[in-house]
Amino acid sequence: MAAATAISTPSTFNHYSSSRNPNFPSLSSSIKLASSTANPSFSHAKSLKLDRNSRFVTAAASPSAASPATNATNSFHGLCYVVGDNIDTDQIIPAEYLTLVPSNPDEYEKLGSYALIGLPSSYQTRFIDAGATKTKYSIVIGGDNFGCGSSREHAPVALGASGVAAVVAESYARIFFRNSVATGEIYPLESEGRLCEECRTGDVVTIELGESDSKLINHTTGKDYKLKPIGDAGPVIEAGGIFAYARKTGMIPSRDA
Repeated sequence: MAAATAISTPSTFNHYSSSRNPNFPSLSSSIKLASSTANPSFSHAKSLKLDRNSRFVTAAASPSAASPATNATNSFHGLCYVVGDNIDTDQIIPAEYLTLVPSNPDEYEKLGSYALIGLPSSYQTRFIDAGATKTKYSIVIGGDNFGCGSSREHAPVALGASGVAAVVAESYARIFFRNSVATGEIYPLESEGRLCEECRTGDVVTIELGESDSKLINHTTGKDYKLKPIGDAGPVIEAGGIFAYARKTGMIPSRDA
C-alpha cells in the first residue's frame, strides 16, 4: 500500500512542476496516463536500458575527485554534452525516424544512433560520431525547457539507446519528464542554476544521487553543483519504467505469475 501511495501522490513530480510555475498541473495524473497508454513496443526496450545502464551506475564517485558523499546511492560518470534552451523533441529525434520500433533490439540501437541528430549546424561537435551507433557522452546538460515539442516517447528512448544515462537541465517540458520516468530510459535531473553556461562539451563529470541531496561534480573545472532531488521518480526509473516498477512493487501481477 505504501508503494501505491508513492505513485498516486508523488512529491517529486509536484516539485518539478511547481518549482517553475505555481500554476503547473500536478503530474500524478500524468503518470497514471503513462501507465495506461504507453506504447507496448517500448516495454522490451526497458530491459535493454537496464543492461546498458550497468556501465554507468557505481557505488560512489572517486574520493580523490569529489568530496565525501554521505548518502549517495547511485553515481554516473563520463563525458558531458552541453546544449542550450528549448531543445525540442524534433532535435532529439526527428519524426522521420519514428518508424523504428524500440522493442526490436536492432531498431533500438539504430534509434539511438540518430539521437540529437536534429541539432542545428551551430553545434560543431556532433553528439554521435559519423559511422558510430553510440555516443561517447553519457551525460547531457541542457538549459531551460528541455524536451519541449511533441509528446513522442521516442525522445528519451533514443537518448537512452544512444548511451545516455542522465540529462541535467534547468527545467523540462512536462511531457518529456513524464516519458523519461515512464520508460525508465534516462534520469531527468534538474539543476539549481544554468549548468549549460558552467560546463562545456567534453568536460568529465560525475553525478551523485542521494536520498536527500544530489550533485554534479565537474572534474575538468573542479566545481560542484547542487541538483534537485529526483525523489519518488528515482525508484521508478531504476526499476526500468512504470510497468516494471508496478510489477516489482506488486501493483500489477508479474509476467511469471
